[in-house]
Amino acid sequence: MKFGASIASYSTTWDEINSAIITLESGRWSSIWFPDHFIPPAAWKGSEDQPIYESWSLLAAVAGMTNKLRMGHMVNGNTYRNPGLVAKMATTIDQISGGRFILSHGAAWFGREHEAYGWDYPSLRERSDRFEESCALIRALFTSETPVDFNGKYYQLENAPLSPSSVQKPHIPIMVGGMGEKWTLRTLAKYGDMWNLDGFAVGKKQNAVHGGMSVGLFKRKIEILNQHCENVGRDPSEIRYTISMPTKLSDNSYETSAFIKQVGPGTVAGSAQYIIDRVGEFIDEGVDEIMFSPRPSNSESLQRLDEDVLSAFV
Repeated sequence: MKFGASIASYSTTWDEINSAIITLESGRWSSIWFPDHFIPPAAWKGSEDQPIYESWSLLAAVAGMTNKLRMGHMVNGNTYRNPGLVAKMATTIDQISGGRFILSHGAAWFGREHEAYGWDYPSLRERSDRFEESCALIRALFTSETPVDFNGKYYQLENAPLSPSSVQKPHIPIMVGGMGEKWTLRTLAKYGDMWNLDGFAVGKKQNAVHGGMSVGLFKRKIEILNQHCENVGRDPSEIRYTISMPTKLSDNSYETSAFIKQVGPGTVAGSAQYIIDRVGEFIDEGVDEIMFSPRPSNSESLQRLDEDVLSAFV
């Protein structure tokens, strides 16, 4: 069983992020993840001009200063960058890290960021279509040994090389982030190698009715994914399952209740034993990796999770 941690890139300093990286590298952790945002997301409201660090730059730093941690986004927003550029940045970081990068990719959802920086923010349907097309383009670049032509509705390539390619073979894993049953899970079935259940979306009505952060919700999404796999001729056993798990390790019932109310039903907040039990439920259902999103995500919090929770599994 593998465990990672998603580290906040906002309302923090480089020194705090650096300390968290060192703690993860020296502990039982397997991976590190950063959110891809330019303004703090709605779930953690605050002043828009508070410090926030660009995610790809942070990952390049991690690649150069660590030896064991795998790394990626939670998750890369497709609308922020051309997918051809994303493929190039991904292989560059994979080279720097010696083959430890995972491309975690999503459609993007935070409209305010697009407004602030002048980026187009199309409808959900168009963003979903763009996301699927970007996954097809990136996979084509990742898997081709020759320059790629791609003629999509939104993105095009003309004899585009990707050199150097990735250290990982056959290619960098593509992890699809999101739980949309109609479009996102279909894109996963067609182009993804890994799936990440988004723990910060458990409060949405369509997820809360299935228990929020629960085995019930996880099993429902897998059933729908399996149907998409059947429809596109994909073996579902080729896809690995991961969970982004907002976490509050505390014996203070007021703190844990407030955290659950903020994020959504079923959110993992409580004692070390409670978190161990909840993690065990998902392991039993075939989850390959848990990416904790602890609050706070500082070195002290990560060390406590390592000693009190990860030690029960690793």
